Amino acid sequence: MDTVPVIGGTGALGFAVALRLAHAGVPVAIGSRDAGRAEEAAGRIRERVEGAEARGLENPDAAALGPVVLLCVPFRAQSENLTNLKEALRPGQILVDATVPLAAAISGKATRLLGVPQGSAAQQAQEMVPEGVTVVSALHTVSAPVLGDLEHPLDEDVLIAGDSKEAKAAVAGLIGRIAGLRPVNAGRLEQARHIEALTPLLISVNINNRTHAGIRLTNLPEPRW
Repeated sequence: MDTVPVIGGTGALGFAVALRLAHAGVPVAIGSRDAGRAEEAAGRIRERVEGAEARGLENPDAAALGPVVLLCVPFRAQSENLTNLKEALRPGQILVDATVPLAAAISGKATRLLGVPQGSAAQQAQEMVPEGVTVVSALHTVSAPVLGDLEHPLDEDVLIAGDSKEAKAAVAGLIGRIAGLRPVNAGRLEQARHIEALTPLLISVNINNRTHAGIRLTNLPEPRW
C-alpha cells in the first residue's frame, strides 16, 4: 500500500488524520519543518497503534513518498509550505488541501472567514502547486479531538471537491478507509469556498453547544464518483 504523506502532521488535525489512517492500516509519513518533531509525532502514533507504519521526515522528503499528499496546516502557513514543496511535488500527485482561511490567521475570530482572491484556499493551492499536480479539497469539517480519540466512533460525512473525477475518487477511497467517515462528492473545486465556510460555522456551533459536531447529509444515496 502506498504511503500517505501528511504535511503538518505534528498539528492537531494532521496528527489526528494520520493516527486514524495508521489505525486503518495505511502507512503514513509525518511531515514537518523539523524532522525531530515529525519523528516524535510518528513515535506517538506507533505507541498508540500496534504495528503502525509511521515515520517522521522533513516536509519535502515526506511529500515525495506517496501519490496522495495531505496538507493539514493553518492558512497562514499554506503559502510558505507550498512554496517550499515546489521541488518535492511532482506531476501526477494529488494534493488534498484541508486549509481553512479563518480570520484567526490574522489574529481575528475563528468563527469568521477571510476572503481569498482565488475564491478559496484550495483554489489558491491549485495556483501554487507545480503543473500536473491536482488539488482536491477535503477534511474541513472533521474534528481533530474526535479523530484523535480512537475510542470515539465516527459517523459523519466528508465533502470532497475537485476538478478531476479520478483524483476525487482516489481521495474518497483513502478517506473511506477510516471507519465512520463517508466521502461525498461535492462537485468541482470552486465549491471549496462553500466547504471551507462550514468550518467557522461548526466552530461556532461547537462553542455554543460545548461539543465536537460534524456534518451528516440526509436522503443521500450511495455517493457517486
